[in-house]
Amino acid sequence: MTDPQVGMLMLGLFIFIIMLGFPIAFTLMAMGVGFGYYAYFTAGQEFFQNRIFTLLVQKAFEVMSSDVLVAVPLFLFMGYLVERANILDRLFGALQLSMKNVPGSLAVATMITCAMFATATGIVGAVVTLMGLLAFPAMLRAGYDVKLSAGVVCAGGCLGILIPPSILLIVYAATAGVSAVKLYAAAFFPGFLLAGLYVIYIIARAMINPALCPKLPPEKTNVPTSTVIWALLTSFLPLALLIVSVLGAILFGLATPSEAAGAGALASLVLAGAYGALNYTMLRDSVYLTVRATAMVCYLFIGSWTFSAVFAVLGGQSVVEQFFLSLNLSTTGFLLLTQFIIFLLGWPLEWTEIIIIFVPIFLPLLDDFHVNPLFFGILVALNTQTAFNTPPVAMAAFYLKGVAPPHVKLTDIFSGALPFVFMVFLTMALVYIFPGLALWLPEYLYSPR
Repeated sequence: MTDPQVGMLMLGLFIFIIMLGFPIAFTLMAMGVGFGYYAYFTAGQEFFQNRIFTLLVQKAFEVMSSDVLVAVPLFLFMGYLVERANILDRLFGALQLSMKNVPGSLAVATMITCAMFATATGIVGAVVTLMGLLAFPAMLRAGYDVKLSAGVVCAGGCLGILIPPSILLIVYAATAGVSAVKLYAAAFFPGFLLAGLYVIYIIARAMINPALCPKLPPEKTNVPTSTVIWALLTSFLPLALLIVSVLGAILFGLATPSEAAGAGALASLVLAGAYGALNYTMLRDSVYLTVRATAMVCYLFIGSWTFSAVFAVLGGQSVVEQFFLSLNLSTTGFLLLTQFIIFLLGWPLEWTEIIIIFVPIFLPLLDDFHVNPLFFGILVALNTQTAFNTPPVAMAAFYLKGVAPPHVKLTDIFSGALPFVFMVFLTMALVYIFPGLALWLPEYLYSPR
């Protein structure tokens, strides 16, 4: 076999092994070392003199010394603290009261709560689960349609993947070698455009068919204005200030993502203390979950970078590049094909594996097809959300099913989430047709004048 054939065998074998359920990070490292030993082998060398071992150590050092990746544990820690700060029920209640005159008020309040909470935490499973325990039963008790209610919770819980400060965007920035600050700026308008389309869809459905979203009884809406304002000041405002402060400091160059994440984590500690939720158990659990998630991301990076380096040395990357070039695709065709592949990969894989393992295969092709890596990253972030809500492996649906009342069927959750998936595709189309939605803000803020 030629080296490029060995490289393609390496890629195919990796996909086969992870489909069997083996841990992805350690599979990457094992295959990188195994095939790397073959790639770097020279006759007469001692076992540990093979350069693959030096490469593995170098990649581990690169991950540990990456300035970009420092933001990952800090943002995760901030998210876990906010999740445990007892703010979610207050926030949902305040928004529910303030939205009482809007069609589908409970669903709209749920979507806005999901958007804010997902933005603050970036943890899809946590947002969907907590909103499934809090908002989903409230909507069902109010007579809301099961499918619409389920779709709102599932779609809203995924918004933190795209809206800054997003962990996915930090990981993509480290993978693609682009500025995380510019990537955050690029995601700003598409993220809120998607959230806005969700809200418009909910209101439209409620207006067209009021039976889907019955109005709340007067005893739940006849609340003094002063009570509503106080509820917003004590729940919505603190979390909004936290998000705006962290994001604003990054976008306007007042702090790096790592510095802003550190300040956000500190502010989250203060917020948890103000709500009386800060204690040893809460702090211990937040630290443990942060360390576990960060270790997973770091091991994925070490394995992926080692695997990618060996794959390139064997010539596998050039085979992939030549294959795409031989198709004579236009830029549109290239984007459609790559996004379709990423969409399919989202069924068996988490977004971390897609960003760290498979996106680097496409990155060298961006110059050939004249695609801005910031623009490509926003399309990937949008696309990745569909994986959480698309059967057969829609993780957001399974998260919700795990906490939903027994009579709620998984098929109802799937069918309720699909209209929101179509709105993700609509947003991707709008971003492609009007690339300024993603590229105008970073160019305006950071282009030299």
